[in-house]
Amino acid sequence: MADLLKRGSDWLQQMRTAHMTSPVEYQRATEPPQVLMVNATFGQTRYEVVDETGLTVGSHVWDFLILAADLGVEPTPADVIVANGRKYEVMNFGTERAWRWSDPYRTTYRIHTRDIGAAT
Repeated sequence: MADLLKRGSDWLQQMRTAHMTSPVEYQRATEPPQVLMVNATFGQTRYEVVDETGLTVGSHVWDFLILAADLGVEPTPADVIVANGRKYEVMNFGTERAWRWSDPYRTTYRIHTRDIGAAT
C-alpha cells in the first residue's frame, strides 16, 4: 500500500495550487535577471522578540507558498516577487534562511519576504 499520508499531502498541495493561488512574477537576482511566472499562495509569519529590558516587539513578514517544481530554483535573498502591484524582496528570517519547506515531503517552499513598495 502506498504511503497514505504522502498521498493526502499531495492532494492537499494540488487543491491549494488549483484553488488558493494567484499568478506572481518571480525575479531572480541574477545577471542577467531571470523572470519566472508561477502561482503562489499568500501568507504571513508573525513573530515576537523580547529585548534585554523585557519589552516585547512584534511584527510579521509576508510569505509566498510556491511549489518547488514550479519554481525550479532555490529562493535566495535579494530575489523579488511581484504580486498585486507590490514588490516583495526575499530575505532571511532572523537567523534562519529565506525559506523553509511548507510540508514534510518537501514539495512547497514557504518564502519569507518584505514589502519594498509599489511595482512601477
